[in-house]
Amino acid sequence: MDAATKRIETGELTGINTLNPYLQGVYEPVKREVTALELEVIGEIPQDLFGGYYRNGPNPVHAPTALHHWFDGDGMLHAIYFENGKAEYRNRYLQTDDHRAEVAGTLDAGGILLPANRERSGTVYKDTANTDVVLHNGELMALWYVSGTPVRVNPRTLETIGNETFGGKLPRHVSAHSKVDGRTGEFVFFDYSLTEPWMSFGVVSANNELVNFDRVELPGPRLPHDMGLTENYLILHDLPVLMTETGLRRGTWNIRHADQPARFGVVPRNGRGDQVKWFETDSCYIYHVVNCWEEGDEVVMVACKMQPHGHRAGSEFGAYGPMVEVLSLHAVPVEWRMNMRTGACTQRQLDDRIGEFPVVNLEHTGYHSRWSYHVSIKSDEIRLLFDGLYKYDLLSGKAEEHMFEPGVYGSEPAFAPRVGATAEDDGYVITFVTDEATGRSEVRILDARNFSDAPVARVILPQRMPAGFHGTWAPGEAFVR
Repeated sequence: MDAATKRIETGELTGINTLNPYLQGVYEPVKREVTALELEVIGEIPQDLFGGYYRNGPNPVHAPTALHHWFDGDGMLHAIYFENGKAEYRNRYLQTDDHRAEVAGTLDAGGILLPANRERSGTVYKDTANTDVVLHNGELMALWYVSGTPVRVNPRTLETIGNETFGGKLPRHVSAHSKVDGRTGEFVFFDYSLTEPWMSFGVVSANNELVNFDRVELPGPRLPHDMGLTENYLILHDLPVLMTETGLRRGTWNIRHADQPARFGVVPRNGRGDQVKWFETDSCYIYHVVNCWEEGDEVVMVACKMQPHGHRAGSEFGAYGPMVEVLSLHAVPVEWRMNMRTGACTQRQLDDRIGEFPVVNLEHTGYHSRWSYHVSIKSDEIRLLFDGLYKYDLLSGKAEEHMFEPGVYGSEPAFAPRVGATAEDDGYVITFVTDEATGRSEVRILDARNFSDAPVARVILPQRMPAGFHGTWAPGEAFVR
């Protein structure tokens, strides 16, 4: 009897969700919150590795009985903390308002495959804070992709501190892929609604004070996923993936690809929305930005550009076929250069390998960087599975590969600068991985300058870790007092 059949027979997975691949295998939720202070280590954890690697993701607290999207699961943070050659692991649910309501049985909103509740205050779908996590002002902030309430978390214990309002001045919501300036510590964010023809942006100081907020008018409602940041500008995305008229009218999650160019709006980060300068490029969608910076008159953005692909979900997924197809990411790294003087926008594809979930040395966020680290996406599998890592040279487009063993799949990595680092790539690349056959999960530590080599250390985790979304590195000196 396979694991999925067993869960169906015991009632843990029932009805329509027996066809949902994102509740099974490496995606299957875990039930326990764990604190593990004594972990098995294969190899040796470097003494100059100090801080925490965190990864956010969905973990339904109850077995879903209605249609369930992978993005709907309650937010759960997983963390491994390194100090003095030792490691500690923790996982905790994010105590969002909607998570507590779910546990109490009073939740008044469902996931994105269900009709939106337009009568509720706040977001029209369940707000889980399950998508991204950043370090700002010495604490973690967990963020949600549809634009929701940011949640503060203690980076050492993973205990939820509470909702973040920036001193009561947050106008509404914060979207997932907001950024922290690698030099100033400022937090920059964007917000959008599924039904409103504008997008807003804000800047929060390193001391947690909202110092700028305005909005940019749009031709109609949009579905942006990420943004860019440079020393002086923010880059907002007006992309041709939109809610359908039927979806808007019925309050259901129906999207379409419009026949129109993609646009990037470059706006002064401490300026007004009406100062935005728009740059058009070919029709495309971008989930994740690698990094952005300024060079003379040009604003440079490197991002993962979605490409057409032949993946088609079969009847074995039933009603989940469209979800499975959309989640089958197929992107390549591309550089755009936007000339603020001439208005020209050019693009250069760096490589043709399929990858996503890019990260950089966070000290370089918003400033020129040469190196980035991406997951490799398993090409012969329609499920979203990360079967290795790439280290990109953003100047040449060349990449070094580190592939996992067959059946072992990873998470978005993080770059951890070595204590006393002297160069951008002087440090370690860290990722969580899970063997789908055995259910064993571990953390792997790679030497970033010897990227293709075997890990310098492997830390065995006390329980399986479900596949999930985005992560971050937090240097210990930033939060350990």
